[in-house]
Amino acid sequence: MNSLADFDHIIINANLATFSTHYGFDIYSHNQNNGQNEATPYGQLENAAIGIKDGRISWIGAHTQVTPYLTHYQNQQITDANGHWITPGLIDCHTHIVYGGNRSNEFEARLHGASYQDIAAQGGGIVSTVRSTREASSDELFAQSEKRLLALIKEGVTSIEIKSGYGLDLDTERKMLIVARKLGDKHNIYVSSTYLAAHALPLEYKDRADDYIEQVCQWLPILHAEGLIDAVDGFCENIAFTAEQIKRVFDTAHSLDLPVKLHSEQLSNIGASALVAEYQGLSSDHLEHLAEEDIKKMAVSNTVAVLLPGAFYTLRDTKLPPIEELRKHQVPIAISTDCNPGTSPLTSLLLAMNMGCTLFYLTPEEVLAGATVHAAQALGLAKKGRIEVGYDADLALWDITRLADLAYQMGLNPIKGIMIQGQWCT
Repeated sequence: MNSLADFDHIIINANLATFSTHYGFDIYSHNQNNGQNEATPYGQLENAAIGIKDGRISWIGAHTQVTPYLTHYQNQQITDANGHWITPGLIDCHTHIVYGGNRSNEFEARLHGASYQDIAAQGGGIVSTVRSTREASSDELFAQSEKRLLALIKEGVTSIEIKSGYGLDLDTERKMLIVARKLGDKHNIYVSSTYLAAHALPLEYKDRADDYIEQVCQWLPILHAEGLIDAVDGFCENIAFTAEQIKRVFDTAHSLDLPVKLHSEQLSNIGASALVAEYQGLSSDHLEHLAEEDIKKMAVSNTVAVLLPGAFYTLRDTKLPPIEELRKHQVPIAISTDCNPGTSPLTSLLLAMNMGCTLFYLTPEEVLAGATVHAAQALGLAKKGRIEVGYDADLALWDITRLADLAYQMGLNPIKGIMIQGQWCT
């Protein structure tokens, strides 16, 4: 039988944003030459078809090539895209969606003039979330977090990173990571679970940051042995942990062959991105205060710059990330929600993409690449984020006129279908 008649599923009459170099995608060339080059925006293919076998993309070609073989398929094996656009499934590569409690009271208090220090003195801030997360049962934590995950899935997210970091003790960090795994299992979505115990200093370790970091390093191999950790993160900042303290965590991670990433340069520059580049880290995230010298190091280590406009917006920040320097040195740029209860209570990756354009002056192509191919790189996912033969058949079908609509529209969800591992989700 001809190979075009032997797919598990086939999608016809589609316009594709492949983000594949095979189809002319080259965002660096496109940026540096103001679009005047041979690169094809989005790596797009029109009037195309996709053949899917065993959960992966097996063939890509013209719609007309496969038309003669459609009689070999049952109706449920064929999806007619009717000329709509298909992108890789979206990837939210930096989230904290597993947490207990709610901090809208603090949002309201700040609008009435309360300072961060006032809120913290009253037991608010991250301490409040840690307390609520510790007190919540696994079932309660799952139920709260599932609502946030479903909001993201409904907008085309097919892979997501979920961090721990609101436990700050062994039992609660374990509970968060188990909930993250269970969320992925229930909803058939890829979850990359990241260990972020080096997120903040718990009250019981007040003025003993080095002692706490020692505990973080001791918990890491325990939770890794339980199969709960895919990557290791930390918060390297003047209000969190020093580069030397984070280095101890990274050394432990590397001894376990775990990749690293870092919250970096959000409030100041204390060399965090240089540190993560030294360890060949997957990503450095936030980056408003990133220096060009450290961008060069990120370029050499192929470390992704993850931008988080939701936090920038919520905090009313005015210090923009160094976009032009990241472009100049061809550092891949990813976009994520940073969904968390304090600084980015955002459960829309589409809105994060819009913010990336309106606040950071990125292009619609850059933010869509940032939520697909570059987000996949930020999670170390070698077979996701592109529409390319051999890649996972994680796809999103959109009712849009042009691809820029995904970043242009606000509040209107144009999703028509989501495919994960070759299966349409209901």
